Amino acid sequence: MLSNKTAESRKAPATRASNTPEQVTIKPQRMGFEFGEQVPQYWLDNSYFLSHMMNALSVLFPQGEQFFVDSVRAYRDQISDPKLKAEVRGFIGQEAMHSLEHVAMNQHVRDQGMPVEELEKHLEVVLGIAKKLPKRHQLAITCALEHMTAMMADMLLERSDVREDMDESMRPLWVWHAIEETEHKAVTYDVFQQVGGTYAERAFYQVFSTAALGVMASYFTGRMMLNDRKNFSLKDSARGLWRMWGRNGTFSSLIPTWLEYFKPDFHPWDHDNSELIARFKAEIQAHIAPQYQKGNRRTLQ
Repeated sequence: MLSNKTAESRKAPATRASNTPEQVTIKPQRMGFEFGEQVPQYWLDNSYFLSHMMNALSVLFPQGEQFFVDSVRAYRDQISDPKLKAEVRGFIGQEAMHSLEHVAMNQHVRDQGMPVEELEKHLEVVLGIAKKLPKRHQLAITCALEHMTAMMADMLLERSDVREDMDESMRPLWVWHAIEETEHKAVTYDVFQQVGGTYAERAFYQVFSTAALGVMASYFTGRMMLNDRKNFSLKDSARGLWRMWGRNGTFSSLIPTWLEYFKPDFHPWDHDNSELIARFKAEIQAHIAPQYQKGNRRTLQ
């Protein structure tokens, strides 16, 4: 039987407005990454398949993160707790910076002959359908996708084998993105809890969002591979799939964490990985472009 103290601690995530650790700050930072000839075409493990897959994920980010921001902004006026209100402002700012940096990366992908604009139009249609859902359902989708990005961010920061396989011209972007996804991983969830989000909504949209993300990411990857079919390699593709879904794969290893989302008392900070933020934060500061050393206040509209 749980003690009263333990029972109260188990209930805490559902009653407190913000559950982000005090040592974690959610502050947006423009980086000013540049992508040019220094970036090899196959920048992840020198792999045709894996590089196109990550490029495809990048194409999803700008519009996807605007959707996240809009879903949270719809409830911003209902949040009274000062700490959570400040975290919402930080979340919106960080997602704005992610969008700007991935727009720059996506231009680089477009310059390589990939159908980025066409894929963005397809994504706009899908998100347009999602925007017809009730506002709280849109927030539930955002919570689910934020859980998935937080899982991938944690994996990237934990696994040196994944980071080291990224070309050094691309690694800082993804490490920086992972740091900030970790910092704000609970914001949308805490907002969802505060505005009356239910377990049924959360669980349903975790399954729905995972399926939708899988379909869109696979389709985008396939389209990029088709555009680059002269370099298609069955061996490389098979190796990439095993790298993702085989034993201890980058994605297959995340399945237990994905399932944790279905625990009734789940909270993103049940897994406190804030030490990873401190470990990588100082390192990534060296990659801030000079013009952004003092920060950037531009946000998504």
